Amino acid sequence: MDSYFPLSNLVAAAICFLALLSTAFFYRKSRSYQENKTMASSSLTLSPRNWIHHVFPSFHGADVRNKFLSHVVKELRSKGIDLFIDNDIERSKSIGPELIEAIKGSRIAIVLLSKNYASSTWCLNELAEIIKCRERFGQTVMPLFYELDPTDVKKQTGDFGKVFKKTCKGKTKEEIRRWQHALTEVAQIAGYHSTNS
Repeated sequence: MDSYFPLSNLVAAAICFLALLSTAFFYRKSRSYQENKTMASSSLTLSPRNWIHHVFPSFHGADVRNKFLSHVVKELRSKGIDLFIDNDIERSKSIGPELIEAIKGSRIAIVLLSKNYASSTWCLNELAEIIKCRERFGQTVMPLFYELDPTDVKKQTGDFGKVFKKTCKGKTKEEIRRWQHALTEVAQIAGYHSTNS
């Protein structure tokens, strides 16, 4: 029961942040629409990016799916914020391409980093794609460090680093380099820490 209160503070902080982002996003979208109308009259057109989802959450299911994530999903959906959840993938569809499309089609990516996040090549590949979308399209990325020190993510040290090194066994140098880059980048983004809440 003690851990519920810090988590609720972290969820509340994340919701406030997302509410501010969504307000700013819809304001920019409205302003962009007005600019597009003006530009159309001079035969120039702007093509604002069409987002499919408000938020794409990246997480290690065993660590957070039935605990922390369920609170985040419930709260965000109650505020009308659309999240992509992998359970929503249509049966018979290939998961990999669907995840990549969902990442590219989301305005905001929440990366919920936990102790075993780096044990999953799926998570690491999602993160690499998220960082690529941040660099190419300006996707907003919000890291949440769940019972984890951001320095361990950045430098791949501590228990997080041990898990990461185990996952890297047998992988190509290019894969490992891409994952290291993504972990270093996400750890340098101002985010929320469950241990600080």
